[in-house]
Amino acid sequence: MNMPRSLLEEVMTVSLRRGILYPSAEIYGGLAGFYDFGPIGTRIRNNLIHLWKTQFVEARDYVYEISGNTILPSQVFKASGHLDHFTDPSAECSKGHVTRIDQLIEELLKIPAEGKSNDELANLVMEHKIRCPVCGEPLRGVKSFGLMFGTNVGGDRRQAFLRPETAQNIFLGFKRVQTAMRAKLPFGVAQIGRSYRNEISPRQSIVRVREFNQMEIEYFIDPRSLNECPFFDMVSNVSINLVTREEQNKAAEKSSTDYSSTQLTVKEAFEKQFVPNQWMASILGDEMIFFQQLGIPAEIIRFRHMRPEETPHYSGGNFDLEIQFSFGWKEVIGNAYRRDHDLQSHMKGSQKELSIEVEGEKITPHVVEPSFGIDRILYAILEHTYRPKDKSRGWSWFQFPPNLAPYHAVILPLLNRPELEEVAKEIYEKSRKMGLAVLYDDRGRIGRRYARADEIGIPKAVTIDPQTLDDDTATIRNRDSASQTRHSLKKIPSFLHPSKQK
Repeated sequence: MNMPRSLLEEVMTVSLRRGILYPSAEIYGGLAGFYDFGPIGTRIRNNLIHLWKTQFVEARDYVYEISGNTILPSQVFKASGHLDHFTDPSAECSKGHVTRIDQLIEELLKIPAEGKSNDELANLVMEHKIRCPVCGEPLRGVKSFGLMFGTNVGGDRRQAFLRPETAQNIFLGFKRVQTAMRAKLPFGVAQIGRSYRNEISPRQSIVRVREFNQMEIEYFIDPRSLNECPFFDMVSNVSINLVTREEQNKAAEKSSTDYSSTQLTVKEAFEKQFVPNQWMASILGDEMIFFQQLGIPAEIIRFRHMRPEETPHYSGGNFDLEIQFSFGWKEVIGNAYRRDHDLQSHMKGSQKELSIEVEGEKITPHVVEPSFGIDRILYAILEHTYRPKDKSRGWSWFQFPPNLAPYHAVILPLLNRPELEEVAKEIYEKSRKMGLAVLYDDRGRIGRRYARADEIGIPKAVTIDPQTLDDDTATIRNRDSASQTRHSLKKIPSFLHPSKQK
């Protein structure tokens, strides 16, 4: 008997078939936790990045973008604390299979385990007789597993590491950016790029991988002005779902991770002191506005105030934006009030001055950081815009918002006749010159071509048919409703613009 496929399996089947993503080095068996984005996935990802840059970087004259190296010397990570503390708890069975044990405990026992000590986790393994999920053998002890990829540089074999986050480049170049741009507090430094973590148990497609992509901003703020965020008024009435520490403690007493959230506005979250400062509150609201563009319903988005045992000692408060997937709630954005820890650590480690002068006084800025996981957000978009095949449509498809879709439209000559193909190519070229992303497809039956377009989420299909030669009109098919209407050829390119497809 065939078991029904999970939503993850369905989404991945279409993603593999249509060039959205696939395992890296697949023909050699690949490596767990590494994926390549194909032509369609790359276009969707680029659109996601463009939306992010438009809202968070280009719309603000006090945010500057950099692009840093992914390999950094070991001294950087000694000063940042990564060398000593960037680990996950692991347990090994007699056959050598290594498992990330806190996640396994949470999955099996449905209790919060992140932040527990190795001894506490080992006691839970013994008490509940937890075995290896791969082979069923007993697990032996719990130890810390280092998550950083190391390497050696040049002939002198200097030790270095692949960066586990994009943030460190920003802190290292803080003074360069501030001086070059003559930046005054507050200002932000943004970066989009790759990071690397040697995950013990990569899983769930691109949700937990070993090489991933981030969009990150470090906002540098005068600590005396943490409650004077310049965009607070613009987001103060945005509603957010907040999971408080109190609610998590109540759930923990019941050995549960089923948290209730409180709906409140950004202004209320700040005034009731659920968040540490106005900057953090504003960022949460800003993120909700962003996610409304991505096709992800507000009711499955929540901000969880991380518990003290999960939060670094230097933090003034961390809030994860979590999305409910088919396999549970997962973090896609980490929001951290890092205080002045990073700049102070690198001043101490490098013996270089990283404070700045404000009105005659030396200030070490405090930092509030929103860190977006591109890959996780992209998978959330795939899962929540996926539509399975049904009686009305015999194929699965993606209902991407027009501003995320890989193409604005597909241009289709109904028949392989030169006069139809000529008109179709004219529409195709005219649309491209207007800056539209369009695809040309003249192979196969028209129904199959509609299916191909639906499967990669193209919002519109323009069909050139014999009637076109008589009246200079073409059929436009709407992806979501499958309805068809005729329009003048002259107006079609402007009609295809994303702003007309809401």
